[in-house]
Amino acid sequence: MSGHSKWATIKHKKAATDAKRGKVFTRLIREIQIAAREGGGDPDANPRLRTAIAGAKAQSMPQDNIKNAILRGTGQVEGLTFEEITFEGYAPSGVAVIVEVVTDNRNRTVSELRHVFTKNGGNLGENGCVGWMFDRRALAVVAKKDCEEERLMEIALGAGAEDLVDEGDNWQVLAPFESYNDLVTALEDAKVPTESVEVTMIPQNTIKVEGKGAASVLRILDLLEEHDDTQNVYSNFDIDEAELERLSA
Repeated sequence: MSGHSKWATIKHKKAATDAKRGKVFTRLIREIQIAAREGGGDPDANPRLRTAIAGAKAQSMPQDNIKNAILRGTGQVEGLTFEEITFEGYAPSGVAVIVEVVTDNRNRTVSELRHVFTKNGGNLGENGCVGWMFDRRALAVVAKKDCEEERLMEIALGAGAEDLVDEGDNWQVLAPFESYNDLVTALEDAKVPTESVEVTMIPQNTIKVEGKGAASVLRILDLLEEHDDTQNVYSNFDIDEAELERLSA
């Protein structure tokens, strides 16, 4: 979990900057559209859409933006057609990388991401080249101040969760990908506030990086994260906490 958790920490620190650039809104709107297209426009019957809307509201997105994104997703309002694509490759030091994008132009996105990988010492590979190193999981983050461990454990296990991880100020609830809907519903029914609920990729093993190698890995991950079409970036690196703080400052 360490590599995933540390990269997640970096992304959270970047959130304020991303919001100023409007990138958070763009990602949330696209997620709402995809969720509505795949599971319908009714949030009560579509946990993925419900989660996306909650995330949008947490970022103070206007209700009209949310409504329009849902309508575009269900095809009731014309707009660009987006597709979800997953790219796999390697960062420097042999670190595995998965990039999930939502794009309206597959060829452009492939070209631009390949350029990022190549220019920064990485390599964009074929689908499946690193995916086998990760497990798809449902992940909920709950602040410790909002729920006691024993109660959260009971709720989580009842929803099919496999593990409860102590991450400082937060609990991370891990469940099989197939239990995502059950986990979302269980936390909502129990009125447990969440910092985030998502489907994520957890590395089975991590690769230790340090010094220049660590700096190179963080640079390429940062550039991939900043790409306009990127929704999520996952990696299997591990880095000393003190060095992470220094490099991500």
